[in-house]
Amino acid sequence: MMTSVDTDLMRVLADPLRLQIVTLLAGETLCSTHLVEETGAKQTNLSNHLRVLREAGVVETEPCGRYTYYKLRPDVIALLAGQFADLAESARNAAENKRACP
Repeated sequence: MMTSVDTDLMRVLADPLRLQIVTLLAGETLCSTHLVEETGAKQTNLSNHLRVLREAGVVETEPCGRYTYYKLRPDVIALLAGQFADLAESARNAAENKRACP
């Protein structure tokens, strides 16, 4: 069965800083202050990337006093991984299929 990979989600994760944020959040829930320290990004730049990740449904927020914590939504990452696994399976099954040239 042929499947397509969510290109919008791939575009979101294609940015190196956003991918770094996702990788950090895969290990623990962090606030923006932690993410600034870990990435070295400016607060405004980081906030813009976090907004994109939130809007794409990759991360969710958790208010805690005057801080906002961010955590990764593993179901979204698992969905993307499943789409790639399906694509790889399609490629394995199609290895012997060759379209004849006219």
